[in-house]
Amino acid sequence: MTKNIKSQFDLDGRVAIVTGASKGIGKYIAQGLAESGARVIISSRKQEAVDAVAEEFNAMGLEAIGIECHVGDAKQRESLISAAMKHYGRIDILVNNAAINPFYGPLESADEMVFDKIMDVNVKAPWILSNLVLPHMKANKGGSIINISSVEGIHPGFGLGLYSVTKSALIMLTKNQAKEWGPYGIRSNVVCPGLIKTKFSEGLWKNDKLVEGYMSAVPLHRIAEPEEMAGLVMLLASDAGSYMTGGVYAADGGYLISG
Repeated sequence: MTKNIKSQFDLDGRVAIVTGASKGIGKYIAQGLAESGARVIISSRKQEAVDAVAEEFNAMGLEAIGIECHVGDAKQRESLISAAMKHYGRIDILVNNAAINPFYGPLESADEMVFDKIMDVNVKAPWILSNLVLPHMKANKGGSIINISSVEGIHPGFGLGLYSVTKSALIMLTKNQAKEWGPYGIRSNVVCPGLIKTKFSEGLWKNDKLVEGYMSAVPLHRIAEPEEMAGLVMLLASDAGSYMTGGVYAADGGYLISG
């Protein structure tokens, strides 16, 4: 009998953690996973913010709870994972979406404190959170880690040098996770968004000159909406993507082929 392909996107019974999920890309990723049947943990720095999103999802008939976590804080990272296990008893999907970009300008203008801060949140936190969920995914004999990088981690731009370095490191972290943890049935993939209309990137898409150049260069001639990132994550999280690991997937309107 032929398998039902559509059913492979079903995440019923699975538990997902999404960091940086109180707004923007993270919120829509969390919503997409919840709509596919997952029980979703909304995580971000402020409890009131994650509670508001969880309540919004619950009103839509989706299952979600909010757990406060500043991913740059070691104790809060551990508390996030332990609280998720206490509440749901398992973790199947981890989306490392939380990131910062506190500096815009040439590499030589940044100081060491900025470097350490951006590395702690954008690279160290996904590494440690993944390590923390590893034993639980091993116990389940499988799991999916999805790291949210950026096209800036593949193709350098101007003024985003430190951010690009962290996103490039996240890509290599993903590949090593996939290689080392594949024997446990754990998949790790990385999504590289292009320019998205979120508060995080507001300084870029509100720059008329930059936007004009960007939109004329990319084949789709537009900036993405944050919900357009959710579908790819839903694929990578589900059995529909069961043979996908170590992959680097751009959702960039063609930015990387625009020359």
